[in-house]
Amino acid sequence: MTRGKVNQKPKREPKPARKPEAKTSSKGHGQPSLPAAAALSFLRETRGLSTWTARDMARALKITLAEANQVIAAFEMQGYVNRLHGEEWMTTFAGEIVSASTPPRYTRERIDEALSSLRDRIAETNRDAEASYRITQAVAIGDFPSDRTRSQSAEIGVALEPRKPAAISIVKKRQTEMQFLRQLRGKSALFRFRPYEPWMRARTHRDLLAD
Repeated sequence: MTRGKVNQKPKREPKPARKPEAKTSSKGHGQPSLPAAAALSFLRETRGLSTWTARDMARALKITLAEANQVIAAFEMQGYVNRLHGEEWMTTFAGEIVSASTPPRYTRERIDEALSSLRDRIAETNRDAEASYRITQAVAIGDFPSDRTRSQSAEIGVALEPRKPAAISIVKKRQTEMQFLRQLRGKSALFRFRPYEPWMRARTHRDLLAD
């Protein structure tokens, strides 16, 4: 028997460790996990609450209780939440920071008035053939639907479609969109715009384009 080198399989490079993410398992074949941004939107809404439960999260995000518990486990591992007793949880200072929450200071009536006014301006803008953009999505999320006496500013997931598409740079496109949204918002501090994502419509929300 001749001696020779034994064929060895090439060593695989170790996969980098993944950072913990606030995602649930898939709801079904081909369906994505809950985006971290969606889970954080609930964490933002807990600002001002002494305690909350997994059922509160499941109700707000329209997910199962099992999925809510998975999200909470990820949050606990990252130090964003602490268990108090039984099924009750509290959001930590780190959780308030990562979710970009602010102290609730606006009445529900003021938020409702601001959103109604914004809805009217969106409808008017979409009827205006001279407007630079058409608003194709406008979804309001936040803690304002609750029965609390004070709420944070609402977040508006918005998608824009240029009426006259032009070949411009990404930077220029972003600048013109921001200018358009500043005009649409006016001086109101009761809501803020952010790019629309499908998860916003999947959770509890208010559609500002609905009739």
